[in-house]
Amino acid sequence: MANRLAGATSPYLLQHADNPVDWWPWSPEAFAEARRRDVPVLLSIGYAACHWCHVMAHESFEDPETARMMNEHFVNVKVDREERPDIDAVYMEATQAMTGQGGWPMTCFLTPDAEPFHCGTYYPPAPMSGMPSFRQLLDAVVEAWHARGKEVRGAAARVVEQLSAQRAPLPESILDDEVLAGAVSRLRTEFDAEHGGFGGAPKFPPSMVLEFLLRHHERLGDADSGRTALDLARDTCAAMARGGIYDQLAGGFARYSVDAAWVVPHFEKMLYDNALLLRVYAHLARLGDALGERVTRETAAFLLDEMRTPEGGFAASLDADTEGVEGLTYVWTPAQLREVLGPEDGDWAAELLSVTEAGTFERGTSTLQLQRDPDDPARWQRVRDRLREARDRRPQPGKDDKVVTAWNGMAVTALVEASAALGEPRWLEAAEDAADLLLTRHLVDGRLRRTSRHGEVGTAAGVLEDYACFADGLLSLHQATAEPRWLEAARTLLDTALEQFADAEHPGTFHDTAADAEALVRRPSDPTDNASPAGASAMASALLTASALVGPDSAARYRGAAEQALSRAGLLAQRVPRFAGHWLSVAEARAHGPVQVAVVGPADDAARVALLADVRRRAPGGAAVVAGEPGAPGVPLLADRPLVDGAPAAYVCRGYVCDRPVTDPQDLPL
Repeated sequence: MANRLAGATSPYLLQHADNPVDWWPWSPEAFAEARRRDVPVLLSIGYAACHWCHVMAHESFEDPETARMMNEHFVNVKVDREERPDIDAVYMEATQAMTGQGGWPMTCFLTPDAEPFHCGTYYPPAPMSGMPSFRQLLDAVVEAWHARGKEVRGAAARVVEQLSAQRAPLPESILDDEVLAGAVSRLRTEFDAEHGGFGGAPKFPPSMVLEFLLRHHERLGDADSGRTALDLARDTCAAMARGGIYDQLAGGFARYSVDAAWVVPHFEKMLYDNALLLRVYAHLARLGDALGERVTRETAAFLLDEMRTPEGGFAASLDADTEGVEGLTYVWTPAQLREVLGPEDGDWAAELLSVTEAGTFERGTSTLQLQRDPDDPARWQRVRDRLREARDRRPQPGKDDKVVTAWNGMAVTALVEASAALGEPRWLEAAEDAADLLLTRHLVDGRLRRTSRHGEVGTAAGVLEDYACFADGLLSLHQATAEPRWLEAARTLLDTALEQFADAEHPGTFHDTAADAEALVRRPSDPTDNASPAGASAMASALLTASALVGPDSAARYRGAAEQALSRAGLLAQRVPRFAGHWLSVAEARAHGPVQVAVVGPADDAARVALLADVRRRAPGGAAVVAGEPGAPGVPLLADRPLVDGAPAAYVCRGYVCDRPVTDPQDLPL
């Protein structure tokens, strides 16, 4: 049996390389083999940090008898959803249509033409709660394939037809001030006033919704009655940062909370969550929020200390499990605290961190919460350091150290904005390193690849979110450094994305895969913001920002494309604003102008330094801010903007209207 996964760049595929299952990577050869043998394809999709993926692997894929059945009757294909989000999107849609729910591991049975005829998620090794065992399912599929093969193939073809018919582009609609205000009102009705956040358990960090609320507050202030947009954002940020979903010892957020009160996380830590949340907390810190500043510093430290790869990028995730046990690294009992800290500090820490004898998690253990600021900060720092040292000696969760283009683009943007907000040059340097890695390794013959690992680029083509999120990060770097190369690279990516991903028949609509990408049974195009921005909303964001940074000739083209994209999102924003957070953030930036600020003057001039610091503190989210010498080559925002009476000056514009330049920070029209 060939070990076809041994050379994969995906840690998830490598986790399965030694299974007794004869796995194939997704490839034309796998489907050709299924046609040759006239057997179905068993498609298993997951990711390296997924707890239930590990469970099903241990229970079924490592079991010799189950593997024998799989090998005899199927061609078995293993896919990392993070490496191939296009494949994941197509079959997740089918899974949700067939079962009413989705998740990972995803288990789909396909014809040799890749059409799905039965889909599900996790299957246990023995019947449980009305669910068949995995072997029972295999038997049923094999029986159906041999007894009713023509019927099965016909049903699979109809599934693809129905899914294609249902996925029409969003109609053109209005996304104006009324829709933005209505989204805030809708979010207010869905707000959990007791615990923060929106809706019930399980609860995911609503990072993009929070960014929208902060931008809405900056544009309109606190005119709302009842809970304001700022209240909704600040209360949710505080609840998450004080709960068990946040790592109180090392910083960083887990993927979601299994309960409504943010107490018990699903312990995996994803790069995209932490990048998006770092941006939100940096934004909050810029508004003067002390908790926001603390979490910004701790989360940035988590990214730099625990997620950086030797090549300068950021790893995809930390596992939910340690040695097969979920949360083993992170949870505590009162006795364990006393063992590390001694009886007095141990009892003090148990009370402070909500660690109880009964436990808040499993087996009498508790997650760590910090529901109030410690009355003795110095004591807390000593206790925190000692607990962190003790925890570091425990077995640690596995790390998926592949570098994902889109997620690194988000991290670049967040680190740049956090650096600007809190004046930390190390974060900017880390963002530059990551961007350099993507440009030198992931950009191959002018096209992005999705991932790399250990410096070796993968074969999967970049999807829309890769181009858009990376372009956004490059635009952030251009603003922070005034280096032309970042702007030039961003423009190249945006031009390629407009050529390859835009739907010519439906202006403003984007496909998630390129026109020349591998053809799947359906070309995915999902406009909704979920755990991370939709490719289309990320593209709208990058286009709008670029329109504020480039010269007038290109600005009109980028602005027009951003406007067209936003014209497709109004209905989504009205009906389900929780799944349109990034769209709403982009619409807020557009409603604000977007704001453009050019600060001109020598870099070492104290007056320019003071002016720029004030601009960065006060410029609203989504603003374009660049500082440099007047007329610096390759920096369009600084063109034709001279010093004022020999002094550094700030030029502030909104959309197509500019205020007079100012030299005194107190006069800034922000």
